[in-house]
Amino acid sequence: MTSIHVGRLAVGVLLMAGFLIVLVLMFAPIVDGQNAFNYLDGLYNSISKGSADYRAHVGARIQEHPAQTVSLALTLPDPTLASRTALLLEEAGAAVAAVGTGVDATFDLGRVLSSCLQDAGELYENRGQAINARYGLEGRAVVYAWWRTLRELERELTRQRLFAGAELVRTVNLRIVEPAYNYHGIEAQHIGDRWVVVLASLAFYVVYTVWYGYAVMFLFEGLGMRIGHAEDAEPKPRRRRGFHMGRLAPRGGG
Repeated sequence: MTSIHVGRLAVGVLLMAGFLIVLVLMFAPIVDGQNAFNYLDGLYNSISKGSADYRAHVGARIQEHPAQTVSLALTLPDPTLASRTALLLEEAGAAVAAVGTGVDATFDLGRVLSSCLQDAGELYENRGQAINARYGLEGRAVVYAWWRTLRELERELTRQRLFAGAELVRTVNLRIVEPAYNYHGIEAQHIGDRWVVVLASLAFYVVYTVWYGYAVMFLFEGLGMRIGHAEDAEPKPRRRRGFHMGRLAPRGGG
């Protein structure tokens, strides 16, 4: 029969009660009108955005790429995207013919990628109104159209065995267009400016996790339940198995 350890049970109850009180507080809007989870999520997204700016590096690669005029036949998923692709390429100086979901274009690859870099950079900086003024479209819609366009460019360049150009297009899509679209509306911050908050949040996470573990341990021990081997249990004797060979009595002789 298990015995209740009142002292340990009381410690466990207090620890668990404190843990739950802090949990309720973390869901309350007490940090700049947000709860702790939303605040930290926004903070880490901001820091992540601050470390995802590759515009200078990718821009230098575009400038270093040799002048290259290409003629490609692109196929987009629907006529709306095809018309937007044609608009983007025309703005970048391409000769374009669009029919339905198809777009035939001849252009300088570096010039098109530089135009994409400019649009994505403005969305990354949350200046969507500049993109709207240029194309008459919402900023994210334009950058999404660039993403689809560059996917088609990469596919067609690869098909024509223009691998260096295809790799550059893929880099622009991954390093520039996707971050611009995904981080739109978030203000970039650098971890060096918020290192105190970051360090405190990580330390709190460790302490809070250990806090919960000790609360559970004291509760179970207070109720008389323990995890582990019963060290004080008396070992049971083991019976020897096998045959017992007794002495053979001598036969009586005459």
